[in-house]
Amino acid sequence: MYNSIVARSFSQHGQKKMRRGAFFGGLVLGFFICIYSTPYQGPLAFGADVTTPVKSRIVCNFTEPESDFCEMHGDIRILGSSSTIFIPHFSVADMFTKNNSSGIKPYARKSDEGALERVRQFRFSQEMHRCTQNHSVPTVLFSIGEYTGNYFHSFSDVVIPLYTTSRKFNGQVQFLLADKKVSWTKKFRVVLMKLSNYEAIDIDKEDGVHCFPGMIIGLKKHKELSIDPLESPDYSMTNFREFLRSSYYLKREYAIRLGSKGKKRPRLLIISRKRTRTFMNENEIGKMAQKLGFDVVLAEASSNISEFSKLVNSCDVLMGVHGAGLTNIVFLPKNAVLIQVVLFGGVEWLATTYFGDPSKNMNLRYLEYKISEKESSLIQKYPLDDEVFKNPQSIAEKGWPYYKSVYLDNQNVKLDVFRFKTTLLEALQMLSM
Repeated sequence: MYNSIVARSFSQHGQKKMRRGAFFGGLVLGFFICIYSTPYQGPLAFGADVTTPVKSRIVCNFTEPESDFCEMHGDIRILGSSSTIFIPHFSVADMFTKNNSSGIKPYARKSDEGALERVRQFRFSQEMHRCTQNHSVPTVLFSIGEYTGNYFHSFSDVVIPLYTTSRKFNGQVQFLLADKKVSWTKKFRVVLMKLSNYEAIDIDKEDGVHCFPGMIIGLKKHKELSIDPLESPDYSMTNFREFLRSSYYLKREYAIRLGSKGKKRPRLLIISRKRTRTFMNENEIGKMAQKLGFDVVLAEASSNISEFSKLVNSCDVLMGVHGAGLTNIVFLPKNAVLIQVVLFGGVEWLATTYFGDPSKNMNLRYLEYKISEKESSLIQKYPLDDEVFKNPQSIAEKGWPYYKSVYLDNQNVKLDVFRFKTTLLEALQMLSM
C-alpha cells in the first residue's frame, strides 16, 4: 500500500529519484500522445456488418505518473470476456511501441507494480465483431482494482478520478467495471448512481459485443486524495466535496465559528481503531477534551457511508491516528479541523502526503501531533537504545514488509493528554478565526 511513498522517505531516496528522472527523461524524448482517425459515418446498429469505413479517433496518454488512459470516439466495440476493445483502421503496433506494452490496465496506481498484478489488462484490435448490444451514450471503463478494499485507496484511486473523468457527461455515460467487487459497488452505489444514469456493467462477465459512440478507458489521477485544478480546470476538491454533500444529503456547509452568537460547543470526533494503531486511552482523551469545551464523539469508521458521512459532517474537529479512517475528512464541513496523530518511525512525509496536504485543498484546517517514544506501544517491546527508536531508516532498509510490521501493524498509541492538550487548544483557536 505504502511501498513507493515510504521508500522515498529513506536512504534510497536519491537512487530512486535518479531512476525516476531517467524514466521521465525517456518519456519526454518519446512523449506519446497518439491520435488516429478515419472517415466517420456514425455508430452502427445492432448486428451491423463492417463493410463501410467508419471513423474512429483515439487519443492516448501514457506519460502520466499514475495512470494510462485513452479517449476514443466513433465506432467503439468491446468484448468483455476477452478483454478486447475493437477500433478499426489504426496500428496497434505503432500505438504501443513507445509505451512498451500491449494494452491498458485501467487502475490509477501504475507506479506500484504490486497494485497492478491482479488488475485486468485490455488490449486493442482492428478486428471488428458484430454488435450484440448497442448503446447511445459513451462509456467509461475502469477497474475496481487491487487496493480498493482499503477506504483511502477507494477514494484516491477510483472515486475522485472517476468524478473528474465522468462528471462532464451529466449522467449520460455508461460505466463498465473491470475486476468488480460486489462489496465495493454496494458501498459506493450512491456515487455511481449520481455520476451515471445507467446501471454499471460488470464487463468481465460479458460474452456479447457492446458498441458505443465513445469510450474512455482508465481514470486520470492527479495526486493522493486531491484534484489538481491545473490538470482539471473545471473541477476542484471544493466541487468534489459539494458533490458528496449533495449526494449524501449532508446538512452542514461550514463548521462552527466560536465567539459568534450562541453558546454551542464544538463537536470532536475521535476515530477509533480496534486492531492496530489504536488509542490505548480513548476515554482519558475524551474526558480531557470535554473539560476544554468539546462535545466528544468516539466512533469507529463504518462501511455504511450514508450513515457515517452524516456523523462526520456534524462534527467540527476530527482526530485520529494515521490510517484509512481519516479519509472521512472529505465529509467534514468547510473550516473544520483535522488533527492527525503521527506514529513514531519516520512516517511524517507519508502522513503529510496522504492527509496533510489534501486537507488544505478541501478548505480544512490541519494540525499534526507527532507522538514521542514514550507515547508509543513500541516502548513495551524494545529498549530505547534499540534501532527501532534510534534509527528507523535502518528498519526501512530491511524491506517494506518488515518496516510495515514494526511501525504500522504493531504500534498503538497512548497519548500524553497533558502534552496533547496544547493541540486541542490550537484547534479551538482555529475555530474562532
